[in-house]
Amino acid sequence: MADLAKGRHTATRFALGAALGVLVFLAVYGVSPLDVANDAFCRGGYIEKDIQQHYAGWLFYRENAIGFPFCVTKAVNAPAGVSVAYTDSIPLLAALLRPVANALGGTFQYFGWFTLTSFALQGGFGALLCGLFCESVPACAAGSLLFSASPILIERAFRHTSLGAQWLVLAALYCYFCGRRQGRYRLPLLFAVNVLAVGIHPYFLPMTYAVTLALLLEYAVTHKRWAGPAVFLGCDLVCTAVLGWALGLLYGTATSGGQALYGYFSMNLNALWNPAGVNGVLYSRFLPAQNQVGGNYDAFAYLGLGVLIALPIAVVAARKRLPALLRRHWALCAVFVVLTAFAVSHVVTANGVTLVTLPLPASLIKLFSVFRSGGRLFWPVYYVLVLAAFAGLAKLPRGTVWVMAAVVVQLWDISPALIQRHEAMVQAQQSEAFPTTLESNFWQAASGYEKLYSVQGLQDDALHLALFAADNGMTTNDPFAARYDDAALENQRAALLAALAEGQAEPNALYLFEDEGDFLQAVEPVRNAAWCGKVTSRDGSCNWYVIAPGLQGQTFDALCTPYDDSYPLRLADYTDALWNRGVLDSTRKTVCFKDSPFTRRKLENAQYLCADGQAYRITELDDHDAGWLMVTLDINDATILWDQELTTQ
Repeated sequence: MADLAKGRHTATRFALGAALGVLVFLAVYGVSPLDVANDAFCRGGYIEKDIQQHYAGWLFYRENAIGFPFCVTKAVNAPAGVSVAYTDSIPLLAALLRPVANALGGTFQYFGWFTLTSFALQGGFGALLCGLFCESVPACAAGSLLFSASPILIERAFRHTSLGAQWLVLAALYCYFCGRRQGRYRLPLLFAVNVLAVGIHPYFLPMTYAVTLALLLEYAVTHKRWAGPAVFLGCDLVCTAVLGWALGLLYGTATSGGQALYGYFSMNLNALWNPAGVNGVLYSRFLPAQNQVGGNYDAFAYLGLGVLIALPIAVVAARKRLPALLRRHWALCAVFVVLTAFAVSHVVTANGVTLVTLPLPASLIKLFSVFRSGGRLFWPVYYVLVLAAFAGLAKLPRGTVWVMAAVVVQLWDISPALIQRHEAMVQAQQSEAFPTTLESNFWQAASGYEKLYSVQGLQDDALHLALFAADNGMTTNDPFAARYDDAALENQRAALLAALAEGQAEPNALYLFEDEGDFLQAVEPVRNAAWCGKVTSRDGSCNWYVIAPGLQGQTFDALCTPYDDSYPLRLADYTDALWNRGVLDSTRKTVCFKDSPFTRRKLENAQYLCADGQAYRITELDDHDAGWLMVTLDINDATILWDQELTTQ
């Protein structure tokens, strides 16, 4: 009977916590994301554009032929393909819901229900964790709000959607504390959490496995039994690897992405009390934003004022028991030290200053860059700090009152961010609030191509291009992913450029260039078999340089500048110690252009370079530096030519 009553209490706590998690979700995001046919917030880019990547990955996978491993789409990073795990499209859900989506037909997005479920489980497991340290159901329910309205959860939800599954960390911690109290390590829930983590986001693996390892080590040392824990860990790792393999995480050589290495996205030492989120969101009514360095923003870990006030109280209240607690949980403390050190990284930052950069072998930096956003690995420590704050208050006389007071302070403190996130979701439902930059009627004509080649560099507004390609059933060599084989992509791009140099353009492929100079170098041999030129967005923020085979002779709107003899010149946007956006700093009379047949033809016989109705005499044309043409002008300050369309006389 006692076990039955205990089970009922556990179920009650979980249900209350889950209900509160759902209420937090509905209060912040409303019901519109739960309509699977509503993808406005996915296409618009809720908070920032990452969710466009998540949704585009799902669209590419949904239309791709079924194969094995699952979740690999050959339409992205073509022809090799890539797993949608690397577009953060929640591969396990993508695999399970693809048959459902195709049976229903039409628009289908699962990110709303995934996030609602994550909030419910966050609240449920938060309440269970609180229940381990407090018998009061009301206190546990209130405490669950510290978890379901956690700033680090709100910061990630619908922004890095899969990283909203932070309940995995709470479930692992719950299993750890239950296992320690019961003297057990064979916990099916813990086993399942580790396996599920790989199907949601690989970053959860080091977090949940760190907690698992702590439990297994403490059990093995306490009971002097090593074989059982070792077998449990081995079986768990094997099942995790099998699921990861089946979902395509090991497919190909998706090991790079041209992004920052380990140490850039490190955790600033002020992270726990710095309320500054991305895009200027402030998570506190009372505390000011602190300075950060580089990619510190991705290691956002603001605890909230309620928790910050409660933590010192908890430490003072437990000061006599603290040494014993640390000795009892020695392995958990050890893995927390490792996780914290990894999050802080070898680039130690405090406020706006880099205190020290510790030397690390290049091999270790390369290895650690598998989890290059290392600041996220602090989350298990973060949630134990929240739990400690709750437990410290709950053990005070009239603990329930103190817990509820702390929760009120916490919610009031972070309410500006909750309101901002609510308003952002309302705005994201209005398509006109986030218009696509692909506004020219050129894109209507381009929708008939089968392939989209990114020949050079990352394209402007790449994620709208990804949605454009997915909507029109195109394949693309651009990975639009967090991980891919950078060397293979560059080799393929070199082959495409070589083919264009031979006058060979695939008739069913649209070629895009990031840099105008590279476009001008490649376009001449194919200009008569394609529409070639520059396409811009209406606000001028995005430019694409395109070769569109088969569209030669067609006329498009004013957002398109065709490549012909009247095509304008522009300075090379080149900056180093000597050059400032294509202008030689020392004299400001010499400008540079990328060498190309078109640019050379324009400049070799010209006497003047003209801009905005003014003509500037050319005094020297220098081509001794391969790949560049340097022009000296009779001009006082050539920086006035920045961003100008130039002609010659």
